[in-house]
Parts: sequence; structure tokens; C-alpha cells
Amino acid sequence: MDLGLDGRAYLLTGATRGLGRATAEALVADGARVVVSGRRQESVDEAVAALAGIGGDGCAAGVVADNADPDAAARLVAAAKDAWGRLDGVLVSVGGPPGGQVTDMTDEQWLAAFDSVFLGAVRLARTAAAELGEGGSIAFVLSTSVRQPIPGLAISNGLRPGLAMVAKNLADELGPRGIRVNGLLPGRVATERVAELDVATGDADAARAATEAQIPLRRYGQPEEFGRVAAFVLSPAASFVSGVMVPVDGGMSRGL
Repeated sequence: MDLGLDGRAYLLTGATRGLGRATAEALVADGARVVVSGRRQESVDEAVAALAGIGGDGCAAGVVADNADPDAAARLVAAAKDAWGRLDGVLVSVGGPPGGQVTDMTDEQWLAAFDSVFLGAVRLARTAAAELGEGGSIAFVLSTSVRQPIPGLAISNGLRPGLAMVAKNLADELGPRGIRVNGLLPGRVATERVAELDVATGDADAARAATEAQIPLRRYGQPEEFGRVAAFVLSPAASFVSGVMVPVDGGMSRGL
């Protein structure tokens, strides 16, 4: 299938590794150009070089940015416009907040996560929306915690459902302008973040085995499997898909 990505430009935050990186790889492989952001210059440079190896020289640019910074959204959108002269879509992805129980998490941890995971994402979507035209697309990388809590991830369980409702609200607001807004709900995908969560249990192998037993496909997903779905949702090929939450979880979510 031709996703219609040739010559289109996308901004992806938190895209130097994991799900954002996999999405950037899928986009450039199909002809898109991207701006990727991360918190460290060396990781941004490495990602840009690797993406050039997939999509060709000049297909990717990088920006060091932290979504929690109030000026990050404007800088990122400006970087995309400066690099490509256009902006066709945004993948809003951030690293997950620290794990723990509700009763264990401090006010400072909640506030820091709110700035990064929630407010930073809303700010970027709002800023990008002002620049997107008809056919534009915004996708939030959320979590299956939108639909059911994940044990030991209290902050994520608290913030992700709210962002899902923001995405639904934005789909209503931006739809008349021809801009689509969706959420992506990754389940257990074999990223560095998930590996860290497994290790934090004290027995990574046992944690993985227990989780895989709850997944109908009986395995963790691969980042590229998520990336292909995200690239489709962002692309013109999904031109009548808006306001939905798309699980990418191997069937782990039991709700309709």
C-alpha cells in the first residue's frame, strides 16, 4: 500500500529510541521527511544518522528538546518549518513516568510527570495545530492504561486517560479544518523502557514470562510493529480515521 508519504514532513518527539524512533524509521522508509527530538545531543545525532541510512541523506533533522520546557513546542514546530518548509503531522511521544504505587509517589514526581507527559504533550499538539493545514495529522503515543490500569505504573495510569480525552476533544475541534487526531495505545513492546520495567521487578525473565502469558499472541511486540501502525495512522492513507484510540498490544486489552 502506498501511504502517500512522499515529500511530507513530520515532527516526532522522544524519537531517538523506542516507539518514536520506530515510527520515524517507518515514515522515512516510505518517503517522508522527519524532525526528531530527544533530550541528549548524542542520541539525537545518532538517530538522524541512522534515519539517513534508511531514507537517504537529508531525510531527517534533529533537535535537542525536553517536552516539559515551555518553549520546546514552539522551537520544535519552527525547526520542522525551517527544515522542510511545511508540517504535515506530529507524533507526540515522551518517556514514561517513574513506576510505583499511588501511595508511594510524591507530589514532586506527579508534578514533574504532569509537566512532561501531560502538559508538554498538550502544548505541542496545540502549537502544531496552529501550523497544520487540511490533511494534517496528530497522534499521541499513550498506553493501554487508557483503558485499564497497569500494575505498578500509578502515574501513567493517572495521566494517560486524561490525554486520551484531550485527543478526542482535539479531534472534534480540529476536524472541521481537515486535521485528524488519534491516540495509539501500545501494550508490551520490547523497548528499552519496557526492559527497564521488567528489570525493576527483580526478576526480568519471570516478569516477561508472566506478561506474555496474558497476551493472546504470547509474545512482546517489536518496536517496528508499532512503528508501522503509527506511520499509517499519521499518513494520508488513514484520511478518514480520527478521534480513535488504536491498541497495538497483541490482543492484551480485553475491553471493546
